[in-house]
Amino acid sequence: MHPADAPKVKSLGVLTTSGGAPVDNNQTSQTAGEAGPVLIQDFHLIDKLSHFDRERVPERVVHAKGAGAHGYFEVTHDISHLTCAKFLNKVGKRTPIFARFSTVGGESGSADTARDPRGFALKFYTEEGNWDMVGNNTPVFFVRDPSKFVDFMHALKRNPQTHLRDPDMFWDFLSLVPESVHQVTILFSDRGTPDGYRHMHGYSSHSLALVSEDGSYRYVKWHFRTNQGIKNLTAEEAERLAGINPEYATEDLFNAIERGDYPSWDVYIQVIEPEQALRYRFNPFDVTKVVSQKDFPLIPVGRMVLNRNPENYFAEVEQAAFSPSHMVPGIAPSPDRMLQGRLFSYPDTHRHRLGVNYHQIPINRPINSVANNHQRDGLMVVDGNGGSAPNYEPNSFGGPYQTNNRTSSYAALTVRGQVGRHTYELTDDDFVQAGDLYRLMDQGARARLVSNIVGHLKKAKPFIQKRMVAHFKRADSEYGARIEQGLRAAGSKI
Repeated sequence: MHPADAPKVKSLGVLTTSGGAPVDNNQTSQTAGEAGPVLIQDFHLIDKLSHFDRERVPERVVHAKGAGAHGYFEVTHDISHLTCAKFLNKVGKRTPIFARFSTVGGESGSADTARDPRGFALKFYTEEGNWDMVGNNTPVFFVRDPSKFVDFMHALKRNPQTHLRDPDMFWDFLSLVPESVHQVTILFSDRGTPDGYRHMHGYSSHSLALVSEDGSYRYVKWHFRTNQGIKNLTAEEAERLAGINPEYATEDLFNAIERGDYPSWDVYIQVIEPEQALRYRFNPFDVTKVVSQKDFPLIPVGRMVLNRNPENYFAEVEQAAFSPSHMVPGIAPSPDRMLQGRLFSYPDTHRHRLGVNYHQIPINRPINSVANNHQRDGLMVVDGNGGSAPNYEPNSFGGPYQTNNRTSSYAALTVRGQVGRHTYELTDDDFVQAGDLYRLMDQGARARLVSNIVGHLKKAKPFIQKRMVAHFKRADSEYGARIEQGLRAAGSKI
């Protein structure tokens, strides 16, 4: 992409893979048909993700700064007709969980109060293995294709020359990827700086599938709604706390649990029939979009409570390894492209950061079931390595065997279309929900949103500001005009 309004610089030539092959499209993953899942044959995508997963040693490359706690999930409403997942099969049933909350872009020493999405990762220790619900405190994300994720994170982090945060990098990328305007609006709103981890909602963000015993399935979005009430920090409060107590959210969560003030969240799902997903106004598998609660109301499922602090931060919080690919029978992926990329990328980065046997670390081991497979050897085997049991399958010597129960492991969606890099065409769909969100805000919230954006965007070059303002105007003419006016008042030559 060579924007016409960008300054003229010497080109470095054609983009290639690590093997030197030219890349025809760096923005779109290969999928099976326009609406189909991402294909593992897409070497360029795998090449980008696997290299990105190994860029930092040993700190997490994203979600590096975080806090965690133990607790439980209790079923409060019967949804057994929607899924065969055993941990959801009876009202009153409790499942142990471990939760980790985090900032996304900062390093492990960064401030808890930074303007940043917050990770909302949960490990359910079910009797059928561990299910990881790896979401955020926002219902959407900046990009919808995993091919763009690495580039987004690079733009969010440090300039490779100066090693400084660079507003030009940040806004240049976002202005060239206008699907991000919805998440940008959330990030620079009051919700961009939550008052600790207890006072924020959590979301799966992606659509997942619930699969019934007969193989039928529905798509769902998970919502975790805080019972402590939503509380946010102003930009000034967040900046002040970053200076005097950068561990503000970590301390708040730990102290609340220590004094017996156990934080809790009510858990809901939105249910979307496969036929409805095909006809809906917005693509429910595009993670830059929300699914309206008016169209698909929240259905209560359960309650999550955190009631025990870790005994050792490193052993439990730092070594916890979450992945959306850690699923149990009755829960399955959707065709969401970003989700499909994460299914590979998360366990791949765990193998790099913690070792190929990361699942043997106590915090990651199943509690109510036993891992029983043919994986052997590798660094840091601590579980007996399978003893004398056979390490291949099929075998005649009593080794682990498959269940042949295929219906509960995945959603049997029909895939149509040609293999290719199917691009999303830029339409007003990418701006509608950002505009709707702006118009939902009261005048005070709008003023703070505009002030927060202007305060950051004013540090970028004028041609980048101009591109970004055009996106805000497409979302809502007043929204964009107020940002433009604020930039000019700050001295911009936009």
